[in-house]
Amino acid sequence: MKQKPSSRRRRNSAKSILRLPDLEHAKAAVLNSLNSADAKRGYRHAIDEFVDWYCSEPRLAFNRIVVLRYRSHLESRQLAPGTINLRLGAVRRLAYEAADCGLLSADLAAGIRRVKGVKKLGIRLENWLTAEQGHALLQAPDRQRLKGKRDRALLALLLACGLRRHEAVALTLDHLQQREEHWAIVDLVGKGGHVRTVPVPDWVRTELDDWLAAAAIDRGRMFRRVNKVGRAWGDGMTVKAVWHIVKESAKRIGVAKLAPHDLRRTCARLSCFGRRVGTDPIPVGTRLSSNHRTLPWLQAADSISRQ
Repeated sequence: MKQKPSSRRRRNSAKSILRLPDLEHAKAAVLNSLNSADAKRGYRHAIDEFVDWYCSEPRLAFNRIVVLRYRSHLESRQLAPGTINLRLGAVRRLAYEAADCGLLSADLAAGIRRVKGVKKLGIRLENWLTAEQGHALLQAPDRQRLKGKRDRALLALLLACGLRRHEAVALTLDHLQQREEHWAIVDLVGKGGHVRTVPVPDWVRTELDDWLAAAAIDRGRMFRRVNKVGRAWGDGMTVKAVWHIVKESAKRIGVAKLAPHDLRRTCARLSCFGRRVGTDPIPVGTRLSSNHRTLPWLQAADSISRQ
């Protein structure tokens, strides 16, 4: 008797327990689907933390119960609700991509999707500087040294223009242009691809000129590394270096906890006050390209100052 050729059927490779290679494959699919560098950095950090926790427990199935346990783990670390929801969003995205790649069943991915985030109660006040503290922060670096000139120019941009860290390190000399006898940072690409033009005060322009002339920079990135012998080198600097510059300068004026984004809040707070008294004609949204989360924070900060 002739044997009929057996038909080859593709078996469904979806499973409930994902190994490290499967998680890395799904992670790469998530990162490749994102366009923004900031989003990639945030999702990469969130997924790496989840993978470390997931692999620390032996033979955990990637399902709704496990994600609920991970949410309880995040809450036990006393993280902010926004941070927890961001981490859970990355885990949901990881489950979507794993299901699309055939590594996870659609039912398990749908169950993970039903995991709710943490409810936000109230508005966090965050942190900002007063005008006197901002002036003291600018005086903290030693302007006699090349590193001090760079740090003063960088702090001036963060305080007066409200730039983010990655926006400051990505600035080039072509961004700084003159419009109707006023200097401005033109066509700055910010978070989410938003393009804006930021006015630059004259005193900030003076600080920038002092740094650029001392470092002999006439093209390319505006801020560079400074080595131990006091010479500028390389073609730029990292966002981590901006963090250390702000922390060191804040420590010199006696401010224990200060992040670079707190200088952006300071710019928003002082700009809002300047518009109220008539000294700053530029809207806060135009200067910062702020989103819907900025207005409630400004209202809470304004209520504190009026008490």
